[in-house]
Amino acid sequence: MAVLYHNPRCSKSRAALALLQEREIDLEVVRYLETPPDEASLRELLGQLDMTPLELMRRGEARYRELGLQGADISDDDRIRAMADNPILIERPVFITNGRAVVGRPPERVLELL
Repeated sequence: MAVLYHNPRCSKSRAALALLQEREIDLEVVRYLETPPDEASLRELLGQLDMTPLELMRRGEARYRELGLQGADISDDDRIRAMADNPILIERPVFITNGRAVVGRPPERVLELL
């Protein structure tokens, strides 16, 4: 089954969901702000995305600056822990299917995995 990490308040996330629903994709929608992924799930997701923790982070969020995550001395483990504890830091939407994942920015990127 495919999974979409979704934030219904985000227009990009809503657009990605609509694209997948139009194609009748069997989909589990995870409202990740309400049900955040744990550290192990984030590590797996990063592998599927082939991204670093920093690349998956929303660096424009106030919480990113508040936590001091912009420093070069911040470890990947610290960034993963920060995303697990503060899911607002996770870029959205993220679409996962068949062991691969993509950040839906722009939303049409989710179609790459179909």
